[in-house]
Amino acid sequence: MEEEVRRKKAGRRKRARDRIVLPDLFILGALFALMIIGAVMIYSTTSYTTDLNNQSQFLKKQLIAELLGLGIIGFIYLMPYEFIRWFGSKRIRVVMLAGALSTVFLLMTPLGKSVNGATRWIVLGPLQVQPAEIVKIAILVYIAGFIAEKKDYINTKKGFFHALAVTGLSAGLVYKISNNLSSALIIGGIGVLMIFSATKDWARQIIGYSIILVAGVWFMMAKAHSAQAAGEVENLKFRYKRILIWEDPTNPDFYYEGAFQTLQGLYAIGSGGVFGKGIGKGIQKLDKIPEVHNDMIYSAICEEMGLVGAAVVLLLLGTMVLRCFYLALRARDTYGMLLCTGVMLHIAIQTILNVMVVTNTMPNTGVSLPFISYGGSSVLFLMAEVGLVLRVARNSSR
Repeated sequence: MEEEVRRKKAGRRKRARDRIVLPDLFILGALFALMIIGAVMIYSTTSYTTDLNNQSQFLKKQLIAELLGLGIIGFIYLMPYEFIRWFGSKRIRVVMLAGALSTVFLLMTPLGKSVNGATRWIVLGPLQVQPAEIVKIAILVYIAGFIAEKKDYINTKKGFFHALAVTGLSAGLVYKISNNLSSALIIGGIGVLMIFSATKDWARQIIGYSIILVAGVWFMMAKAHSAQAAGEVENLKFRYKRILIWEDPTNPDFYYEGAFQTLQGLYAIGSGGVFGKGIGKGIQKLDKIPEVHNDMIYSAICEEMGLVGAAVVLLLLGTMVLRCFYLALRARDTYGMLLCTGVMLHIAIQTILNVMVVTNTMPNTGVSLPFISYGGSSVLFLMAEVGLVLRVARNSSR
């Protein structure tokens, strides 16, 4: 009799584990709203150049990427949670990260494609993929699995520097081969902050990271100012020039060196006012702001939707970040908690960097606005990360 009762209870528990519950509506609601705003703004910012130059339909490509992304979310959401955990196992996560980093080396082969002087994409038939996006999700899963498997090890010097070295190697490789500083910063930020969230010695880490950050910024600014004082600005690398442009974008010497994009973006932000000029009625997008449908799309949002629209976009992104944080706290295991934390950090870091660049709060570097900027690779892998968060939430709801 008791054995039969135990079997019935075990059966009920199994059915509870396997049941399909509704995905987190806060995450999905914010995601769909961001996708709609992104599609509208991509159409608005590219309609002029598409008609003028007979270019490919940006909106069509973005919608295809978003539909594929929704399919990926559904696929991950329906996966058994044990399979999600399997990706974080030692052998699999190492193979995954090594595979992701190997795609970066493909940029040095004929598969690499250069756009505006930067080789950051690989072309596989009709597909065009940015390896940096693959590395972002790979480092996220690797660090989550590493810490979950060795909870005490990460609090030792050896474990801490092991995780930090993997993060630094991944970010450095992306930067060295693709010359993509923004993606390297995001990869490094995801890894470092995930390690920080899982370790105990917070005070020493904060001091150490602050010293490294301040020293790096001081070195770059000192070199840029030294060259400017000596009249050797022309010999500076473009990253150092961007510091001078950031400090004085109205300097006519820098107008065609990168200040043009910054100034036109600021004009767009300032001219939008509180409620904006209206969708499709922006002026700065008319062949004045380079990459307005991508890195600078937030300036077009400010111009056409005003302060209210810009605030709504940040509110939606903030909702996703805070919801990821909440779901991380509710996760049933360390691995799920860290996956949600990593996705939260990715969205937050990329959003902050994009808005800071567009508003000239930091030197210009190419960063897309999550779920809004044009870019199939970014959308697909970000939505895959959202799928991981939803799957962790489903596991926590039972």
